[in-house]
Amino acid sequence: MKIAPRNTKHARQAAATGLEVSIVMPCLNEAETLARCIQTAQRALDEGGFTGEVVIADNGSTDGSVAIARELGARVVDVPRKGYGNALIGGIEAAEGAFVIMGDADESYDFGAIGPFIARLSAGDDLVVGNRFLGGIEPGAMPWSHRWLGNPVLTRISRIFFHAPIGDTHCGLRAFRKDAFERMQLRAAGMEFASEMVIKASLKGMRISEVPVVLRPDGRSRPPHLRTWRDGWRHLRFMLLFSPRWLFLYPGLALFSVSLLTGAALETGPKRIGPFGLDIHTLLFAGFGCLIGYQLIVFAVFTKVFAMREGFHPPNQAYEAMFRYVRLETGLAIGVIMFVLGVAGSIIALVTWQSVGFGALDPRVTMREIIPTAVLLTLGVQTVFASFFLSILGIDDDTDSG
Repeated sequence: MKIAPRNTKHARQAAATGLEVSIVMPCLNEAETLARCIQTAQRALDEGGFTGEVVIADNGSTDGSVAIARELGARVVDVPRKGYGNALIGGIEAAEGAFVIMGDADESYDFGAIGPFIARLSAGDDLVVGNRFLGGIEPGAMPWSHRWLGNPVLTRISRIFFHAPIGDTHCGLRAFRKDAFERMQLRAAGMEFASEMVIKASLKGMRISEVPVVLRPDGRSRPPHLRTWRDGWRHLRFMLLFSPRWLFLYPGLALFSVSLLTGAALETGPKRIGPFGLDIHTLLFAGFGCLIGYQLIVFAVFTKVFAMREGFHPPNQAYEAMFRYVRLETGLAIGVIMFVLGVAGSIIALVTWQSVGFGALDPRVTMREIIPTAVLLTLGVQTVFASFFLSILGIDDDTDSG
């Protein structure tokens, strides 16, 4: 099977070097299993008729792994920055093949099964991820917490948040075009590198597919580098940070809507729901809910705009359409209107106070004037300064031609 690299800078480089496939393995003290992994990978290249190389991205091994790799003819790339992601980024950047296969050097994956990965890349896919749940998980290969909780939950989140078309987000055996890797601009230093690759490929609209793979118990006598709860949280945190809709927008919209409806209902007087009596104290919390929800919505816009400007997220047609009509002046006008309404409410409250000679007031009456007034004043100020901040981010590109 011959590979037809795309017409990119790296594809031209691969054609010049004559290398079709690079198999990259991160390595940190893998002397027990490294040799067998390298030999299996080399046999797979020979049997498949591919011109290629095995690249060992060494992350500071002290157990003789480097000597083993060099003795077997693998190319060793020294990656001083610690971390699973850093090791892979260093090794992949040094790889010279048009296609890159990455996998752990602990014998948990069979490098002899790379044929289907290369076939999918040759058919035009950008990223091919192994699926252990389709291929099979041998007894003792995966802790129950990873198999029934961690991987399914995180994979489901990636499918909901980013529409990733795969069923095993964290499989360590995967393949991709080198030019696709360059477009992803991956940065994650740790185990969340696996999530970042799938997320960015999905956001950039790359062609993603998966193939069944078998997960075997690793051949090491020491514990794995993976730490279940720490690395699971890092994956989840990364997904949330890359999805302002789910982190900020949807919670903000829900909180703002519920608080607004609750506040509007309580403006007309106390309400009773079963045994619960709702009055000005609930109204006060509803006012705070409106402010917090609005702030979350604003954060979502800020984060999305920044991500698009920096290239983390692809352009969003809905945002572009919105900012075609919503300019700095629009936001300022809306903010000023809300602020003026708040000032008007303050004047009404002052008149009410004056009517009793500036004496004591019934809070059950006056708080229904004061709370919405304070909310409007605050929202107005937030909107004005949020509009300026969005303009600073470069959303308002309109220039005065006069």
